[in-house]
Amino acid sequence: MFDELIKINVKPEPYEFYTAEELWTNEHTAQKMLEYHLDPSVEAASRNLKFINKSVEWIIDHFKLGGTSRVIDFGCGPGLYTSRIAQCGAKVTGIDFSENSLCYAKKYAHDNGLDVKYIQSNYLEYETDEMYDLIIMIMCDFTALSPSQRSKLLSKFSSMLKPDGSILLDVYSTNYYNLKEEQSKYELNSMDNFWSKNDYYCFVNTFKYSDENLILDKYTIYEKSDTRVVYNWYQCFSIESIKNEFCSSGLKITEFYSDVAGSIFDIKTNEFAIVAQRK
Repeated sequence: MFDELIKINVKPEPYEFYTAEELWTNEHTAQKMLEYHLDPSVEAASRNLKFINKSVEWIIDHFKLGGTSRVIDFGCGPGLYTSRIAQCGAKVTGIDFSENSLCYAKKYAHDNGLDVKYIQSNYLEYETDEMYDLIIMIMCDFTALSPSQRSKLLSKFSSMLKPDGSILLDVYSTNYYNLKEEQSKYELNSMDNFWSKNDYYCFVNTFKYSDENLILDKYTIYEKSDTRVVYNWYQCFSIESIKNEFCSSGLKITEFYSDVAGSIFDIKTNEFAIVAQRK
């Protein structure tokens, strides 16, 4: 048991492990994530319904979306944004890992007569010749990726943008990094049996990496007959660091907001949104 506890509490190197697909391809956790997405009172997987509606209204107005617009959502989940944006007449595409979430999104689009194309894929590997007026990536998904993954994704975004197209995404700020504390804890059947329908103990280690402004939540899940580890990374950005990262990929940030609903930028916010275009 002592050796197991040592393994649980080992702090990995930054981005040493990447397990994002675990949340979306494991049958049980994928269903739990869908439930979280669709529960308007829970903000674990998506924001509350009031905010989403406000956000979509701002996006449609700010980017002048309409019948000739082409929009793509990276990490679309069950289509909470894609389905609403499509209602303005825009031609919308959504990409996601989760078959579960996309089944819901496709049915909703079909039942409501919406023009949305859904693609089940790892968006880091997705390739297309289509060009878009707007690329969105919402709920700080960008911050879960390693520097090399982010660079690859931004290059992909650049190649998919129309000459006057825009990127909208949100990230965690260095304020968020400063607020988080390192901790170690464990719990029986944590998060309402999120990790398994069977009994399990979940050990959670939160690590901070000061040189990178990086946070890791490491989940070690022990069931009676199985053990697995899930790593959730949170890259936190300053204004300068996000500018430099986009600049290195041939993109320029043109606007800053406190959120993807267009709230006026506040330097003290724990998250912020950016709009970027090609240089």
